[in-house]
Amino acid sequence: MCGIVGILGSGPVATDLVDALRRLEYRGYDSAGIATVENGHLQRRRAEGKLRNLETRLLTEPLSGRTGIGHTRWATHGRPVERNAHPHMTKLVSVVHNGIIENYRDLKAELTARGHTFETETDTEAVVHLVSDEMQKGLSPIEAVRVALGRLQGAFALGIIFAGHDDLMIAARQGSPLAIGHGTGEMYLGSDAIALAPFTDTITYLEEGDWAVLRRRGAEIFDKSGTRVDRPMIKAVASALLVDKGNHRHFMAKEIHEQPEVISHTLANYLDMAAGTVNLPALGLDLAGVTRVTISACGTAYYAGLVGKYWIERYARVPVEIDVASEFRYREPPLGPGGLSVFVSQSGETADTLATLRYCKASGQRIVSVVNVRTSTIARESDAVLPTLAGPEIGVASTKAFTCQLSVLACFAIALGRARGAIGPDQEEELVKALTELPRHISTLLRNEDEYERLAHELSKARDVLYLGRGTSYPLALEGALKLKEISYIHAEGYAAGELKHGPIALIDENVPVIVVAPEDELFEKTVSNMQEVAARGGQIILISDADPSKAGCKLAAHIRMPKAHQFANPLLYAVPIQLIAYHTAVFMGTDVDQPRNLAKSVTVE
Repeated sequence: MCGIVGILGSGPVATDLVDALRRLEYRGYDSAGIATVENGHLQRRRAEGKLRNLETRLLTEPLSGRTGIGHTRWATHGRPVERNAHPHMTKLVSVVHNGIIENYRDLKAELTARGHTFETETDTEAVVHLVSDEMQKGLSPIEAVRVALGRLQGAFALGIIFAGHDDLMIAARQGSPLAIGHGTGEMYLGSDAIALAPFTDTITYLEEGDWAVLRRRGAEIFDKSGTRVDRPMIKAVASALLVDKGNHRHFMAKEIHEQPEVISHTLANYLDMAAGTVNLPALGLDLAGVTRVTISACGTAYYAGLVGKYWIERYARVPVEIDVASEFRYREPPLGPGGLSVFVSQSGETADTLATLRYCKASGQRIVSVVNVRTSTIARESDAVLPTLAGPEIGVASTKAFTCQLSVLACFAIALGRARGAIGPDQEEELVKALTELPRHISTLLRNEDEYERLAHELSKARDVLYLGRGTSYPLALEGALKLKEISYIHAEGYAAGELKHGPIALIDENVPVIVVAPEDELFEKTVSNMQEVAARGGQIILISDADPSKAGCKLAAHIRMPKAHQFANPLLYAVPIQLIAYHTAVFMGTDVDQPRNLAKSVTVE
């Protein structure tokens, strides 16, 4: 969602705030702004749209303060216009906020009745006036914030500075991530370590309910009850060098092309390739005793989990329940004692997934998380972590994180199957070999993208696109449709191929491209019959398959020829062409590939 940053510097901080915001822009880009303490007074600069608009404004209206906060916004309350952009402020207080203040309407009504004037449509402004109100009663800034925090309901991360206080910043975290960076005579605040990478690698992550008083000499951290606590300082692995497009036009392109490398790294973390075995880290539970697995995630991570369901049920012979986290958390399903719950998240901060994790934990489940950020809240609250080694993913539409999630889940399925006796040594070796061949196959796919560029010309004319798949190709059909929707804004739907005749076939005509994900496996012939149904109604079929196109038995608009691979590994391999189709279509249409409208990378609110 929104990205926040704060600096207590030894010199002017405006330039460094903007630099940090640039690293957070993937979290939101509806507007941006900074505020600093200038000669005892609060001053701010804001701009609608991308960060570059704020940079332009600062060229003509610079800020020179040594204490400042900044924000890049993904709108939740209030239109994405400058008036609603952060920081919000009064003469006394300025605030940046990530999250949602759920009771802001009640607070606004109360504060309005006491004479406060609200200028925006945002929930954040209630925080500003609440703190100001307490200070007007005579409380110090620290006491005012302490009282105000007790009144707030919701999920939020806050950075707060004050007029007349050049050496003070207050941070608070409830449900949204927040990190403190430690420098020499300087202190930093950010939504994640990437934002702080140019300034420091010494990071303290605030825990749930924590708030902190930052001064240049250091930070005092308090828990929700107001008790002083110590939180560990760690060395962050985030590097400024990692957030760069290199020779690619977009971060998404770079991240698609990084997949052979990051999949290799992830697999190497879990496979003994020489022995042909899977070696998971200690999970603190007996996999042989697992009788039921529950998987929950959101968006693309959910589709990774759905592939994981197929794998675990087929190869480990364990029943799997899977649901999107936003539904799971509210339907309160019964969970038997000793069950295993698996949560998949790129950021490790997804609000719905985290809430579901806490529900499962309270129900006595063992918690395993598949995350890309080892220091994230989901990781820290799990009993065991299976990290993906994708590195920072900046493009909002997930690519390399998805295939790394699949890599981890594949290894987990093998390990679970072996522990339960469903997979013998020979089959384990066969499956491990299939995974180790993947980076080579994906590299081959990425050598020539001309056919995807040609496809893009045709797909760009479509108003509707259907994706079809069976078995593990069904989640890929869902993911392909999501990708196309996310970045090209073309309406697309993914269906299980067998469901075509149960309604969706009514949509088929010569103007509807149908993208079929169909590796030549035991389900191929069934999918062929569905393609022929489409062809009979004039549909334009784009086949993604390793089969000879003549086996389709009908005219094809296009055929993306895939390398031959083991069917177990096919979901990872076939993820790449559906990414490239979406990417090149979006590029041809001129959309903002890395930062599609209305979306944010890390969804830390409901």
